[in-house]
Amino acid sequence: MGCCSGRCTLIFICTLQLVLALERQVFDFLGYQWAPILANFFHIIIVILGLFGTIQYRPRYIVVYTVWAAVWVAWNIFIICFYLDVGGLSKDSDLLTFNISAHHSWWSEHGPGCVRKEMPQAAPGVRATESHSYITVMGCLMDYQYIEVTHSSAHILVALLGFVYACYVVSAITEEEDSCLRK
Repeated sequence: MGCCSGRCTLIFICTLQLVLALERQVFDFLGYQWAPILANFFHIIIVILGLFGTIQYRPRYIVVYTVWAAVWVAWNIFIICFYLDVGGLSKDSDLLTFNISAHHSWWSEHGPGCVRKEMPQAAPGVRATESHSYITVMGCLMDYQYIEVTHSSAHILVALLGFVYACYVVSAITEEEDSCLRK
C-alpha cells in the first residue's frame, strides 16, 4: 500500500480528530462539563490507538477505532439533541455535569460578542468574595447552543470520514496480508 493512499488520509483524519478533541476538551474543562470531559478523554485515547494501528499496520487497532467512530457519532448526535432541546432533553439541565454542579457550557457566557455582567447578591454581613452573583449575558452574535451544535457537527463529519477510511485501510491491510500468505 503506497503512502499517498487511504492510510495517509486516515493518519491525517486521526490527527485532525485529535486537534478537534483537544480543543473541545479545553472548553469542556472551562465549563466543568464532566460527561463530555470523560467522553473526550476516551475519544483521544481511541484515536491515538487508531493512529498507532494505522502507522504500524495493525488492523485490530483500526477496527477498534472504527467501532469507536460509530459510537462517537452517536455521542455527538446526543449532544446536538441535548443543546437543541430535542426529545425531552434540556440544555438547562445538569445532565452533562452529572448533577454535581450548576455549571453550563463555557460558551453560554463567553461566546463571540457576548457582554457579561455580574450583579452581586451579597447578603448583609457576608463578604463579597463569598457571595454568589447573578450573571446576565447580552449581545451574543451566536447563541451558545449553536456553537456547541457546530462543534458536534464537525466531530460527526470527521468521524464519518474516519470510519470510511478506516474500513478501507483495514480492507487494504488484510488484502495485502492475504496476498502474502498465498505466495
